[in-house]
Amino acid sequence: MTTFEPAVDDLLRTLAPQVVGVLTRRYGDFAAAEDAVQEALLNAATQWPAEGVPRNPRGWLVQVASRRMTEQVRSDQARRRREELVAGQVPADRRSAPGADAGDEGAHDDTLTLLFLCCHPVLSPASAIALTLRSVGGLTTSEIARAFLVPEATMGQRISRAKQRIKDSGVPFRMPDNAEWPARLDAVLHVLYLIFNEGYASSTGPELRRVELAREAIRLTRAVHTLLPDNAEVAGLLALMLLTEARGPARSSPEGELVPLAEQDRSRWDPAAIAEGIALITAALPRGPVGPYQVQAAIAAVHDEAPTAAETDWPQILALYGVLARISDNPLIPLNRAVATAMVDGPAAGLTMLADPPPTLTGHHRLYAVRAHLHELAGDREAAIADYRTAARRTTSLPERHHLSLRAARLAARPAR
Repeated sequence: MTTFEPAVDDLLRTLAPQVVGVLTRRYGDFAAAEDAVQEALLNAATQWPAEGVPRNPRGWLVQVASRRMTEQVRSDQARRRREELVAGQVPADRRSAPGADAGDEGAHDDTLTLLFLCCHPVLSPASAIALTLRSVGGLTTSEIARAFLVPEATMGQRISRAKQRIKDSGVPFRMPDNAEWPARLDAVLHVLYLIFNEGYASSTGPELRRVELAREAIRLTRAVHTLLPDNAEVAGLLALMLLTEARGPARSSPEGELVPLAEQDRSRWDPAAIAEGIALITAALPRGPVGPYQVQAAIAAVHDEAPTAAETDWPQILALYGVLARISDNPLIPLNRAVATAMVDGPAAGLTMLADPPPTLTGHHRLYAVRAHLHELAGDREAAIADYRTAARRTTSLPERHHLSLRAARLAARPAR
């Protein structure tokens, strides 16, 4: 999508999955609805900043996207037959698109239904997650590719194939029943986790955080938790998001610079979010079985409960990372575990753990950033400077690049011991 005013950007990102849901429910064709909504979003991106946001922006998008779908339906005989079939199933007073400022039909939010549709078992887990990040999370193909550590072209093909499989399967647009949840839940939770991560720490561009993404991920996870209140992993994921987002206001200085966890002003953390997150994970852990989101939430809770960085219970965090490494293949876990090891056993021990990183981390900027931090703790200034600079070159986040470059510059300016 083209770049436009942040306020409009946030609004469109929120409305997009809702409008896809309305059109999918109306016409029964998810792939066509998704394509039509993307065109409507482009039209809005062009018109709204200049002409103003309409009184009913969702109705406007539904109208424009519906018109586009009608044009697509009429483009060939097969689609004309489908249009007639759909029209025959819809009451006469609902067969035309609503006016741009009319109260739009289906005022309820279809986002959660769309989320479960994209995570249907006809798709592989990787394809389901990629499609949902695109259709529900609003992430670009390049952002999703970075999250999966694969080339953008590969991810584009994966998303296109996923949309086609959903279309060919003819699956209905509805919430799954209780028997269907287990087959979809892992993918749903993974998607929400990735959307939240992109919101909390934007992987690209000038913004450190994309608050609207993080909030949407929390909102949807709350909705899933309401549906499945006894599922410990759902509760664990919600706790993880709350405990992490609670630190969000302190992640940047008044000048907008990134502030590492150890240097944050903890008085700026959100105590209500911390209390809710701790209550959720405390109740979830005894229910079992323990999954990766619960363990990550427990780690976040240890950080959030420490009055100061110096009082952090690093031995407990290291033990939890040991558990996490046994139950999750997330390639970033070894990096965090190496940091915890360094805080308990010294930086040399942490660096030893990174001597042979997983192949997926080869060339990744986070590997160099962690190594730089550990070299700095060990007093190896030259190695730290080199790794900070390499990490800065490789990241696509401008605030992170500035932070890493600044760390290297400050070390370089420091007199040698």
